[in-house]
Amino acid sequence: MQTPALAVSPAYRSLQAHAQLAGQWNLRELFAQSPQRFPAMTIEAAGLFLDYSKNLVSEQTLPLLCELARERGVETRRAAMFAGEKINNTEKRAVLHTALRAPRSMALTVDGQDVVADIHAVLERVKSFSELVCSGEWRGHTGKAITDIVNIGIGGSDLGPKMVCLALRPFVRPGLSMHFVSNVDGHDMDSILAKVDPATTLFIVTSKTFTTMETMLNAHTARNWFLRHANEPALPQHFVAVSTNAEAVAAFGIDTGNMFPFWDWVGGRYSVWSAVGLPIALAVGYDRFTEFLAGAHAMDRHFCDAPLEANMPVVLALIGLWNRNFLGHASLTIAPYHQDLARFAAYLQQLDMESNGKRVTRDGQPVGVSTCPTVWGDCGTNGQHAYFQLLHQGTDITPIDFIAALLPNHELPGHHAALLANCFAQAEAFMRGKTENEVRLEMRAQNMAEAEVEALVPHRTFPGNRPSNMLLMDRLTPATLGALIALYEHKTFVQGVIWNVNSFDQWGVELGKVLAKNIQAELEGQSPPQKHDSSTSGLIARAKKVATN
Repeated sequence: MQTPALAVSPAYRSLQAHAQLAGQWNLRELFAQSPQRFPAMTIEAAGLFLDYSKNLVSEQTLPLLCELARERGVETRRAAMFAGEKINNTEKRAVLHTALRAPRSMALTVDGQDVVADIHAVLERVKSFSELVCSGEWRGHTGKAITDIVNIGIGGSDLGPKMVCLALRPFVRPGLSMHFVSNVDGHDMDSILAKVDPATTLFIVTSKTFTTMETMLNAHTARNWFLRHANEPALPQHFVAVSTNAEAVAAFGIDTGNMFPFWDWVGGRYSVWSAVGLPIALAVGYDRFTEFLAGAHAMDRHFCDAPLEANMPVVLALIGLWNRNFLGHASLTIAPYHQDLARFAAYLQQLDMESNGKRVTRDGQPVGVSTCPTVWGDCGTNGQHAYFQLLHQGTDITPIDFIAALLPNHELPGHHAALLANCFAQAEAFMRGKTENEVRLEMRAQNMAEAEVEALVPHRTFPGNRPSNMLLMDRLTPATLGALIALYEHKTFVQGVIWNVNSFDQWGVELGKVLAKNIQAELEGQSPPQKHDSSTSGLIARAKKVATN
């Protein structure tokens, strides 16, 4: 049965009328009118704290948004996902990344199979292998312990473990270096191979089918490099796989006993909780990895149990939807004030944009409204000296998610107070802005000439009224990182339900892959010139000419 178009739903129309009023609001005035605005617009869950009070919302906005969520079936679809129903309708698959972090005591049967039991069987293998490597019992072909781990994957098989290993840097065991290769660009692999010793390096090749073009090209490059230093029987001591294709894994030279499987109901961008997280378990130890899973599970329970109005993922999703569909803001900036979260914005780019970057509904009809915003960002305070100028005084308004830990994972004096001061000050500055009168008073206090004051007023005025969320945790740990990732997963899910898109397929990545295969054959002289547009044909000809000179 087709879901009614979003744009004509009663709740959506009510919100459109409400947004007309919101166009007249000013955040300064909203705070002045309501001394209880901050406590009324904060939520705590799973070790995280969300302050959404610096958004252009009133006390009527969230109830209207929650009515839209109920009208669009968020609660029903949420229950269907957790029950293992095949909500990925275009691929006829269940969506069970939440089961990957479920405790062993939970039961979930899908197509007659005990999913949780299968998950924990793989986790036991991850535990055993990670303990062998971490203890030094697992040795390379010359008898030396492993000192470097190179993860070869792409997309979620790279972004997830890379982001988490960087975020949990203080917890990585001493003497171990983690490396990640994803790009088909040979400069990526070349830079890693120049740093590592074949006698002490372990490669993890992550590809569900063991056919992913970029991953397998990099894997064979690493294999060839290794075999220049060792014999083929040594391969199983230095290569393991995260895959389901045992035949291809064995043909590569990897012992299938060291192949860690995952399932077709695990999408790449949701796979960090599965065997794809093997690099994390190796880096921080299996116990820390289980803390990471437990933090995500705590957010899962909150998402399932909390009423919509007090449900952190739901509220974050609804505020994002309000900014996107009713206030017309086309992008979202992620600003983690924590250097170890340097790859978090890139991780959310894939999570959000690959999930909800869709133009048709689950029924194949045009969505009729704007969907996923463009997601981008960088660490504070670096971003303040790069793109915050545009955010403060540019022509487009970009909502911001600030993320910070109240306590550092270091003992360097002075740094953390400065970091938090910048984070909180930027959020306040985006909300308050600076009026023309405030600018005049400031410059007159500096005894500037009146003509100079008036000339500078337009340049030094900040419009303010720019929305942001503040997400805090006491400290960045495996558990709070797990909760943070799960929060954004569920936010993405809720928005996808409201837009009625399938958040769990990604057909848009396929076309370029098909065309690239044909063009590569032309570039390598393995096929005659194909019919392209004049630009593509000209680019291919130019590349071949330079390569042969």
